[in-house]
Amino acid sequence: MMRRMLGRSGIEVSALGLGCYPIGGPFWRGDHDKVAWQSKELKQFPGGWGAVDDQESIRAIHTALDLGINFLDTSESYGCGHSERVIGKAIAGRRNQVVLGTKFGNVIDEDRKLYLGHRADPDFIRQCCVNSLQRLSTDYIDIYYLHWGDFDGDLDPILATLEDLSSEGKIRAYGWSTDNAEAMREFAAGSHCSAVEFALNLIRQNPEMLQLCDDVDLGGVIRSPLSMGLLTGKYSQEKQFDKDDIRHNWNLAEGRFAEIHGLVEALRDILTSEGRSVVQGALAWIWAQSDRIVPIPGFRNVSQIEENARAMEFGSLTQSSVDEIEQIMSSRADQ
Repeated sequence: MMRRMLGRSGIEVSALGLGCYPIGGPFWRGDHDKVAWQSKELKQFPGGWGAVDDQESIRAIHTALDLGINFLDTSESYGCGHSERVIGKAIAGRRNQVVLGTKFGNVIDEDRKLYLGHRADPDFIRQCCVNSLQRLSTDYIDIYYLHWGDFDGDLDPILATLEDLSSEGKIRAYGWSTDNAEAMREFAAGSHCSAVEFALNLIRQNPEMLQLCDDVDLGGVIRSPLSMGLLTGKYSQEKQFDKDDIRHNWNLAEGRFAEIHGLVEALRDILTSEGRSVVQGALAWIWAQSDRIVPIPGFRNVSQIEENARAMEFGSLTQSSVDEIEQIMSSRADQ
């Protein structure tokens, strides 16, 4: 079983985690700015991945635990609390088998399934923590992330609050979900800061964040490893998504999405080397980038968990395969 250490936390996790965004179900986002939580008039857009089957989500989590995947990543915003509640039910009686990460800083209306914006003042962080602990039916969170990627205010009050929560035993470690390497370097000065969640996949390479993890001893938690399904090789160009799915406006037949579809087809033979599926190859490419990182692909059902877990049996792509992928991508970019 492939394992990873989450930076300087001393917390060891499976090299593959569960991205629990899709199991949150439908919720809605406003067309807002950073203080939209104060507004009463919001134009709404889908924020979730459409309808879900909670019992299937729970079965999928149980399957993951049985297969050795112990790292679950969620947020209070996913389904406006629903993802956390489903996880709380799924890990009942198995909390000691799970490393649990969730995120704070989101203003949500759980009853109306509305995401309303961001806040990160100390009192609000504490209330977020209390709420997440209740929804998750646990008395501690292993990794607690700031979920405001472009936050540009004073980090000191946030760090002080997180250190206090660590001292109180409510969280074991903390991090930030951001692609801002410069700001994360400052955030990493906190003594219990151990992880950063950032985007990395075949179409979005992120060398600055990988270097940061090495420089300051952080675990890298990789969001969007399959680019919300684009890198699975499973969607035809005619695919359409439901209106309550955040991807409902995607057009896979033209433009950027069509280019990505073509890239996946160009890479298919390499990604499926040694008997892998395209999904397993895309995950194997990520593992080849660093031994500090843990991809957290989303899931909806047991079969997806089983396919993702089998990727660990194959391990990383060889360097020659990584180099061949780079050559193909470079040649396509030059066209």
